[in-house]
Amino acid sequence: MLSIAQLTGRDDSHLVEVDSGHRLQPDAAAAFQRLRVAARAAGFELAIASSYRSYARQSLIWNGKARGERPVHDEAGAPLDIRNLSAAARLHAILRFSALPGTSRHHWGTDLDVYDAKAVPAGYSVQLTPAEVAPGGPFDALHRWLDERMAAHASEGFYRPYARDRGGVAPERWHLSFAPLSRELAGRVTAATLCECWDCAAEPLALRDEVEAALPALLARYVAVADNWCE
Repeated sequence: MLSIAQLTGRDDSHLVEVDSGHRLQPDAAAAFQRLRVAARAAGFELAIASSYRSYARQSLIWNGKARGERPVHDEAGAPLDIRNLSAAARLHAILRFSALPGTSRHHWGTDLDVYDAKAVPAGYSVQLTPAEVAPGGPFDALHRWLDERMAAHASEGFYRPYARDRGGVAPERWHLSFAPLSRELAGRVTAATLCECWDCAAEPLALRDEVEAALPALLARYVAVADNWCE
């Protein structure tokens, strides 16, 4: 089991390097390498876009969006001006695509975002968008192969925690989680733990008053519902 500091992205001592600076827990890293070998045999080059993400990095993303310094998009991908939204709408718009610092599954070293490096067009920058993994998108074939492996219980323990829309986090086909570890970690971070974490952070949490006023509901909607690993 991880410590609270490891669960919230403030301690990375539980990780090993996979490649190109990406890090995971040892068992997750070994399982990913096995899945990569199987993918290569099927004609894909399974690559990592994002793996472990520290609290500091997640805070940078969150605060940038909350302050209007980073783009926030609606369901269709159009940019939003969050200054014109109510507090509740503003939180939903950000949480739909970005986790609260301290709650990201990427903190654990069990989760990663993947793509097919073999299918990246020349000069193209991977965006991790629904269009990339939709039928006809450059990474559609990889994800259909992953679907087949998961259905056959041959995905080395990886599943999609955001496979479908439950009204919280938007679907992310590219996000994989190593269930043998992550299923034991989900739900361990409490509201009280998060508040203590934010108190100790180097940079204040933007929109903290609005977040704390609705924190139990936010955790239920955007964090707890992601762990249907056996689907």
